[in-house]
Amino acid sequence: MQAGVPERMVEGAIRLLAQHGYQAASFGAVLEVSKAPRGSIYHHFPGGKNQLIAAAIDLAGDRAITLVQGMRGLSAAEIVAGFVGAWRSLLQFSDFGAGCSALAVTVSADAPELIDRVGAVFRSWRTAIADVLEASGLGAEQARELSMMMLAACEGAVVLCRAERSFEPLDIVAAQLLVLAANAAPPDRAP
Repeated sequence: MQAGVPERMVEGAIRLLAQHGYQAASFGAVLEVSKAPRGSIYHHFPGGKNQLIAAAIDLAGDRAITLVQGMRGLSAAEIVAGFVGAWRSLLQFSDFGAGCSALAVTVSADAPELIDRVGAVFRSWRTAIADVLEASGLGAEQARELSMMMLAACEGAVVLCRAERSFEPLDIVAAQLLVLAANAAPPDRAP
């Protein structure tokens, strides 16, 4: 079933944010990539561009949480590998042309309400990662700290990978995160 106009517009905004940043996610560009009729802009997003971008941030955030929650029951090392693997897949699929849409808003939007929203999304990601890590056997504090390292290190690595057009930064981050996961895991759950 084909997505409706607002859904296509949100999808287009996510893609534009991930590839080119906040400024590139203009209504004109979103209309072009989503094939939405021009009259639909203020009909579906009467609050303007920031309402559309907020919807894109929320959807991207929800998808990341769903991905992470799907890792419940895995070991800490498998969770690290799965999380890093998702970033690798994005980079590979886009030929290093896309990164994190939420990060793009953080570094390129001049709208405090959007920055606050991205902050909430990042906190929700860290919480979701910490929850699955704790379910893997890590203590609550270890899970919280490793989740912060995973998110911060992968976000930075993705930026470096895009700039260098190489997986090397992500590979190095993955190796170090796996060391941290092994050191944090209880002896019966260590890789």
